Amino acid sequence: MKRSNVATQKFIQGNEAVVEGALYAGLGFYAGYPITPSTEIAEQLAEKLPARGGKFIQMEDEIASMCAIIGAALTGQKTMTATSGPGFSLMQEALGYAVMAEVPCVVVNVQRTGPSTGIATTVAQADVMQARWGTHGDHAIIALTASNLQDLFRITVEAFNMAETYRTPVILLIDEVVGHMREKLTIPAPGEYQVVDRLLTSVPSGIDYHPYLPREDGRLPMSDFGGVHRYNVTGLIHDMWGFPSTDPAVAYNLIHHLVDKIENMELEIARYQEFFTEDAEILLISYGSSARSALQVVEDRRKQGVKMGLLELNTLWPFPAEAVRRNSAGKNYILVVEMNMGQIYQEVKKAVQNPERVYLANRFDGIFISHNDIGKVLNLIQGKGV
Repeated sequence: MKRSNVATQKFIQGNEAVVEGALYAGLGFYAGYPITPSTEIAEQLAEKLPARGGKFIQMEDEIASMCAIIGAALTGQKTMTATSGPGFSLMQEALGYAVMAEVPCVVVNVQRTGPSTGIATTVAQADVMQARWGTHGDHAIIALTASNLQDLFRITVEAFNMAETYRTPVILLIDEVVGHMREKLTIPAPGEYQVVDRLLTSVPSGIDYHPYLPREDGRLPMSDFGGVHRYNVTGLIHDMWGFPSTDPAVAYNLIHHLVDKIENMELEIARYQEFFTEDAEILLISYGSSARSALQVVEDRRKQGVKMGLLELNTLWPFPAEAVRRNSAGKNYILVVEMNMGQIYQEVKKAVQNPERVYLANRFDGIFISHNDIGKVLNLIQGKGV
């Protein structure tokens, strides 16, 4: 299929915007298992990816899907899978393997109401902490999100770029409303958005290749598995050659590397948007589809003379604490808007100077949080004289 050399416009749903973003970023292999509300991603890629020379495989379950994209990524492909809460739970062991083996890949979780199978077709944002701590052990992770299709396309491309840059799995954590709503999407011409390609080693064949030895800039060059270099891949603590080690010093340095390469880059990884924050006396913090309702509240109340602003988070992990702290400084109070029992709310309280000024507007019953829901909480707070 011939790709357009100019920007194009489409009226599509969010899951399709993920597909378009992944293809723009150079997706070459997809393995997945259909699950509501992410199924359209698999349906679209089953048609579009082979037409562009890529490979699509429907696996027997989500465990196999995660393992398949790890294997394909090691051979040089940009890879992705998509799922929802129950499937994301099944992926956690293999996700930890990808963290330990430093395998670049993208995992999309279109969140729905839980726990367990919950309500399969309704919205939630309750997998935030699972994205951070779902797999066992000390580790770091990158998780991104968006509230509209144009941002979703961009952040999907960024997910692939970050996976390649930091040699790590990246989680695209959207929700059912974003996944299924329809909007106009402008797909930029090739080259308009930066696309980070796989960094391949310059070590020639026959020379000792260290698959886990970072360069001075922190990046780890890769060699396509099965190509010119022979090396070991394992989920065990390993040395720079990839061979298992029980040496405490090796374990200490490896865990520090896995965490530091992401956590120390918080400022570079952080993606967020500020709306009317410069003169705001009240700050809303939100993400995903909740941010759409939060922005409506901000715009409506500013028309009434209320100095209110919104900080929309596009990076959830590593948590953009500096952006939260800076935007919260001097505000009368902060209201976190989300569809769970307060997972980002707790992170905001840790980040700000006055956590007692942080409040929560939320729903967790499968119903989309509206501007009216947020307004009721604001009225209660103001009734307290805050």
